[in-house]
Amino acid sequence: MAIQWFPGHMNKAKKAIAERIKSVDMVIEMLDARLPASSENPLLAQLARGKPKLKILNKQDLADPERTAVWLSHYNAQTDTRALALDASDNNATAKITRACREMLPGRNGIDKPLRVLIFGIPNVGKSTLINGMTGKKSAKTGNEPGITKAEQRLFLADDFWLYDTPGMLWPKIIVEESGYNLAASGAVGRNALDEEEVALELLDYLRRHYLPLLQRRYQADKDPSSHWQDTEWLEWIARRRGAVLSGGRINYQKAAENVLTDFRDGQIGRITLETPQQWADWFKKARQKEAALKAEREARKAARKGHTQET
Repeated sequence: MAIQWFPGHMNKAKKAIAERIKSVDMVIEMLDARLPASSENPLLAQLARGKPKLKILNKQDLADPERTAVWLSHYNAQTDTRALALDASDNNATAKITRACREMLPGRNGIDKPLRVLIFGIPNVGKSTLINGMTGKKSAKTGNEPGITKAEQRLFLADDFWLYDTPGMLWPKIIVEESGYNLAASGAVGRNALDEEEVALELLDYLRRHYLPLLQRRYQADKDPSSHWQDTEWLEWIARRRGAVLSGGRINYQKAAENVLTDFRDGQIGRITLETPQQWADWFKKARQKEAALKAEREARKAARKGHTQET
């Protein structure tokens, strides 16, 4: 199931970024360290083609450190690309980012040749919070609603280092189903994009398969029986533990789902990363095959209709 979610202001952001990127020397892409590939915007990758890239895996304090190391190696092996892992509380973020950028483009320095950098990322990836910490003032609006930063801003990290901040922007169609669920779990897409109960069940299914001890500890589940629980059984257990029960003992699945998603987003379950490079490659391959099959089916129906019209 592909997700289509593209508010009007994000289309304006795309146009603004396309225009600005012509005049910058390199780009910084902010990613969510808990879902690095899912939080990469393919539209931005197209717009930034040919530009050196620094990928920042933000919110590393919420992510699985072992998987973060794997992702950093994955990105650092790519051409004209460097990767750093940061979080909003990193007091050395400015120094780390500016040093990495200058090392990638040593020829751009001094007032006559300032290093011009465009920074972008999807909504709720923590870009504005990080920038506010870097500049020491509230230069970018922040909030929990996707796409709250809506205007480009030029920030001066040094006399010869110009940083262009842009609004958070998603892409029109998310074809990788697992990616859509991961984005929804992180809060990057609006609540109307996917049903929260469905998102919570998908999240619990991944966690029970890859982070079972964290689930058991957070929700105080008996280890032996809970080792065999499926996603729905986990959601019902959490509902009862959290008092999400309606009259007559009925489970309030919506309230339980909200609890699970809040716990994940706040890091209360533990340090979790919802994908590995290999998992992402497998998901993407499957999604491309599905898209190709749907396209072939549409073309076949179109050809059949055309043939029928010619016969009549």
